[in-house]
Formats: sequence, structure tokens, C-alpha cells
Amino acid sequence: MNKERPIRVLLAKPGLDGHDQGVKVLALSLRDAGMEVIFTGLRQTPEEIARSAIQEDVDVVGLSSLSGAHNSHFPAVKDILVREGREDMLVIGGGIIPVEDIPFLKEKGVEAIFGPGTHTKEIATFIKSHITPKESAG
Repeated sequence: MNKERPIRVLLAKPGLDGHDQGVKVLALSLRDAGMEVIFTGLRQTPEEIARSAIQEDVDVVGLSSLSGAHNSHFPAVKDILVREGREDMLVIGGGIIPVEDIPFLKEKGVEAIFGPGTHTKEIATFIKSHITPKESAG
């Protein structure tokens, strides 16, 4: 008998950004919304993030950046996922992202950007509206 498995989300802090309070709050909120959350920790390379996402077979990759390197790190993660045949993973971003950078990031495959002050329920709702639950053997 099969049943739906929870939406699996990997949250990551690419680059040299050392601020993790917001992403930890988001991780708890998504977990409370019924999702399975994996946090890779600080200072991850795009390669490490993509490899973890593939190994963990997640549905969503959430990237958080406060360091200003989002225009290089976010597209790099998406590019690696596509190259590895995992373009089905939803990639979203958050942090301090200038409004003028959002069109570029979306063009590069980042589906949504959530800035400071975004309610965590809004992020959970976005994820749930963009991911079709998968069945798991059980």
C-alpha cells in the first residue's frame, strides 16, 4: 500500500554568509507545516548543495543569502541540478535580494524570491501550491 510522503525541502546557505537565524526559523515553520526539512548548514558550495539535494531526493531547494552572492550561487545550484537531470526540483531563494536582481534570478530558474519580513506561512503555501505530493512505499 502506498501513501503520500511529506514534501522534502533542503535549506542551504551558499557561500560565505554566516547568518543562519532566519533559515532556522523557516526550517521549523516548514516542519510544523508537515514538511520534511534538511538544513545543510553554513558556507556550502553550489556543488555541495546540489549533491545533497540529489542524494536526499528533495522536492524543493531553498537557498538563503545575505552576503550579496545570490546572482552567482543561486543560478549555479539550478544549473547543476539541470545538468544532473533534476530540473524537477523547485528552487526558491530568500534573504537580502535587491528587487532589481529578481528578474535575473527568475530567468535563471529560481521560481520565487522571499525577502525580509515574508511570513513563513506564505513560503509554505507557495511550496505546497507548486509541489505535487509523491507516493512512498509503505
